[in-house]
Amino acid sequence: MGEYLVKRLAQVVPTLIFVSMLIFSLQQLLPGDPAKILAGEEQDPSVIAHLREKLHLDEPLPVRYAYWVGGVLKGDLGESVRTQQPVLELVKQKLPVTIQLGLMAFAIAVFIGIPAGIVAAVGRGTWWDSLANAVALWGISTPNFWLGILMILLFSVQLGWLPASGYVSPFEDLKANLAAMIMPAFVLGNAIAAVLMRHTRSAMLQVMSSDYVRTARAKGLNERSVVLKHALRNALTPVITLGALELGTLLSGAVLTEQVFTIPGFGKLIVDSVFNRDYAVVQGVVLVTATAYVMLSLLADLAYFAVNPRLRG
Repeated sequence: MGEYLVKRLAQVVPTLIFVSMLIFSLQQLLPGDPAKILAGEEQDPSVIAHLREKLHLDEPLPVRYAYWVGGVLKGDLGESVRTQQPVLELVKQKLPVTIQLGLMAFAIAVFIGIPAGIVAAVGRGTWWDSLANAVALWGISTPNFWLGILMILLFSVQLGWLPASGYVSPFEDLKANLAAMIMPAFVLGNAIAAVLMRHTRSAMLQVMSSDYVRTARAKGLNERSVVLKHALRNALTPVITLGALELGTLLSGAVLTEQVFTIPGFGKLIVDSVFNRDYAVVQGVVLVTATAYVMLSLLADLAYFAVNPRLRG
């Protein structure tokens, strides 16, 4: 496993370098001159010239990229045009909110999706299978923003059980925090649970017809042991890949859901930065998101060793 980890890390580094180059290059294609935007409405030529020199906008593109990467390696992602705050500070403020929301949504998805997929595969052709597929179809087809609005109308407006919007830090009031986050977490987890259910069912059906499962049954093992210890462990490999990608999507910011529930997370930060043409924030947020995807992919590869002993040989 150690040798495999070294090889994967060797692949991660050039991937991150390529991603950083792509992010920086695409950022340059956005319309507008950052120096003129920073200069304000008066746009004094001397101020613009000073800003262009300060931001290295008068340098060739490769030199500007080198300055930017050098800053990133030192933990400097730039400064927000709108708030004059360091981008890293904004990320530190918003990312924990989205991490909590994403982990809660992912936990809900795993708790619902994987057991439902197992039940549907084991009971193939029964009404359990039909029910699980119907619920999965509903989860995939339902728009998050629509489900969020319906939940607000029911649980906040009609029943008054949960707050309609807002965010409270768990360090201030854990109960209020969970009350504010449970609805958006369920909205996000609902769609991912449907996807996990379909993939778990498909993987389980394929594994259940394999020779080693038939051999386990022929040895007299009970059905629960065959399903959970033999079939499920091997069926989880593609599900882990899917789960890592879905978790990366959640951590990159659930834009619509955070907007509906007014949660000050990563998704809202991305939207506000794009609308305000806050280039440094956009670059920093996209870089953090891309890095999260790459690292989650690495963790998914390592998780294969825990669930599939054949990969350890």
